[in-house]
Amino acid sequence: MPNAYAATPDRSIRTLEAPKVMAVKATAYCPCLKCCGKTDKITFSGKIARKNHTIAVDPKVIPLGSKVYIEGLGIRYAEDIGGAIKKNRVDIYMDSHKEALKFGVQTMQVQILE
Repeated sequence: MPNAYAATPDRSIRTLEAPKVMAVKATAYCPCLKCCGKTDKITFSGKIARKNHTIAVDPKVIPLGSKVYIEGLGIRYAEDIGGAIKKNRVDIYMDSHKEALKFGVQTMQVQILE
């Protein structure tokens, strides 16, 4: 649905944009020195990174704080950034380095929900 209409509280009509969908290069990271250079799990946004929740993004492409649907994985939240995370790339937080390596590099569809 490219455009929809919604009444605002003052009863005016505004156009709603469809959620942005894009293909991304997806990798994974964990809270180890090799992946992050630190082990405290604190993200750029100040939150604690959590499995099945946190992703790192390029905030010029996906704003920090965004709710993001990742095809095959579900909902994640843009809470972190990384030096190598540029353009259409996301880094998915995992609890262990072994899990992150197993994930590898994948092309996935993501949809920015909010």
